[in-house]
Amino acid sequence: MNEEGFWDDTTKATDITTKVNNLKKEILKTSDVSAKIKSLDDLLTLLETEEDKDLEEEIIKSLEEIETELNDLEISVLLSGKYDDLNCYLEIHPGAGGTESCDWADMLLRMYTRFCEKNNYNYEIIESQKGEEAGLKSVTVLIKGEYAYGYFKGESGVHRLVRISPFDSGARRHTSFASVTITPEFSKDVEVEINEKDLKIDVYRSSGKGGQGVNTTDSAVRITHLPTKTVVTCQNERSQIKNKEIAMNILKSKLYQIELNKQEAKLSEIKGVSTNIDFGSQIRSYVLEPYTMVKDSRTGFETSQADKVLDGDILDFMVAMLKRK
Repeated sequence: MNEEGFWDDTTKATDITTKVNNLKKEILKTSDVSAKIKSLDDLLTLLETEEDKDLEEEIIKSLEEIETELNDLEISVLLSGKYDDLNCYLEIHPGAGGTESCDWADMLLRMYTRFCEKNNYNYEIIESQKGEEAGLKSVTVLIKGEYAYGYFKGESGVHRLVRISPFDSGARRHTSFASVTITPEFSKDVEVEINEKDLKIDVYRSSGKGGQGVNTTDSAVRITHLPTKTVVTCQNERSQIKNKEIAMNILKSKLYQIELNKQEAKLSEIKGVSTNIDFGSQIRSYVLEPYTMVKDSRTGFETSQADKVLDGDILDFMVAMLKRK
């Protein structure tokens, strides 16, 4: 940070500053809890020499505070993956089931955006496509904040909803599925070779919010990477050029992730472990009828407070997944 010209590249400088601030927070937390443990040790020594009810209560209170802080530090250690401190892209796609699944995708989007609002994460909807009757056919969200990818990475997979359908005149119980994909937002200077001949670029009229300028011009961009059949879209900017730039950054992150997954798959094959998450490998069930329960099939963590979970209280599920890994 002391180098001359550090702020010439503001994006890179901001990334480095964020990392420095995160490291300072970790050091401060560690130093603080270490000092409290030493102080507690001194108090315990003092208590051994004489009985003191007030001192005993002070020790118990201090011990509870230390336990809370140690739990926070444990999570910091669990968030030490190579890309955990990066921002991330969250994509939601409904499964088979038409309107039911599209509505479930919309419910998941609300759950994640409420989580962001409650936990100081900024989010930006890059692309969204409405369902024919209700809900969403697809949505891509950029989530920015401290250890965004670290927390959200465990959300990748298939999410299952069981409820009485609001779209069924017979009030029957329906099961809906939607897939969630989490991709780190790799820095723009990451080296990914993309051949222009491998790209199919389509422009079309935006269907999302953004005012008259967005909705009346062919500003939305869809890019298909033909060799991998990877599709990315962006429609939140008025400028087609800007939308293309954002879409290319998302594509670059996705292709980089694909290469990393290939390497991990090779390692897993050598180790004899499978880490693939395929559509149909349900990771979490949200049951609203005939009882209420949300259960993660990987960690076994569950709660009966389904309404709170759908209102964004999913941190316990994320932490349980971090501890499992």
